[in-house]
Amino acid sequence: MEQIEFYKAKLSYETDSWDLSESLKSAENIVVIDTRSKEAYEIEHIPSAINIPHRTMKIDTTSHLDKGKTYVTYCDGIGCNASTKGALKLAELGFQVKELLGGIDWWRRDGYETHGANATVGKEVVCGC
Repeated sequence: MEQIEFYKAKLSYETDSWDLSESLKSAENIVVIDTRSKEAYEIEHIPSAINIPHRTMKIDTTSHLDKGKTYVTYCDGIGCNASTKGALKLAELGFQVKELLGGIDWWRRDGYETHGANATVGKEVVCGC
């Protein structure tokens, strides 16, 4: 039973590129937050993502966010923990949060479009999982 609860909890706190893409297409109450610096966001980010660097997350910098939505945080990828720091701060502020596995690195590797100065064109993605 412990294993079942662990995996259920894990899925409620994490998402992958495919599931995020599908959620965004279906207009679910999802908001994507790039938790990196403004400079990194301007270079490349996930389409529709807003930028709130984790270092600046406080009551006043998040007061415009709707607590009825789910926020998905991301950063560079597995070698970066800005998305975890941002998710923790948002959760402490009372928001429902998930973290994107692999960050923008896996988003890009999976073939999804990015925006910004180094924007990439997406391709049709077929998930094999």
